Amino acid sequence: MGRVYVVEDEQDIAELVRFNLALSGHEIQIFSSGEDGLAAIQKSKPELLVLDIMLPGLSGLEVCEQLKAQADFKDLPIIIMSAKGEEQDIVKGLELGADDYITKPFSTAVLKARVEAVLRRSRSTPVIDQDSVHIDGLAIHHGHREVMVEGKKIDLTQSEFDILYFLAMRPGWVYTRSQIVEAVHGANYAVTDRTIDFQMVGLRKKMGSKGELIETVRGVGYRFKNQA
Repeated sequence: MGRVYVVEDEQDIAELVRFNLALSGHEIQIFSSGEDGLAAIQKSKPELLVLDIMLPGLSGLEVCEQLKAQADFKDLPIIIMSAKGEEQDIVKGLELGADDYITKPFSTAVLKARVEAVLRRSRSTPVIDQDSVHIDGLAIHHGHREVMVEGKKIDLTQSEFDILYFLAMRPGWVYTRSQIVEAVHGANYAVTDRTIDFQMVGLRKKMGSKGELIETVRGVGYRFKNQA
């Protein structure tokens, strides 16, 4: 299975995470501060980091930002944990490159499903029958996993890239949040509608003026603007 590092200062929650992920066969290491977790990761890179936001000293967001700024850890999958109501922190974490989030209190079934889904995505490369899409100054190169806006490369997380590419492949088609989740993450991915909404916020922001190409269809989901 996977080697998972957990950075969580609340001992009860840390042990709950350790126990349940260990039952699934994962090797778990717990760290109670951002500084300790960051130092351990830089010595030995895990397959996945489960990261609390509210930590003594170096916050979870600061840990995420520092890791994503380093080439060796830019692709490290990160799941952030947050108390309910910290919506701005969740959005910030996703914008910094986190792959998913879990709100506290959480069910152990959701925890395990999220961990398995992120590990599965990080170990596999989606197979898509078209290598690139060029629309209105936006270029999406699937083979290189690169996105260019008016000739300038923008950095997207794995989830953001897959969502953008999925929508851009069929301009004008409307997809529900559930359909987007299934296409990008798989049919058994445990998620709420807010996950996709948060990722759309970050994706549009990174796309700048081209963010308007992704349209919200009220009460349904999202579509990529049809340029015809």
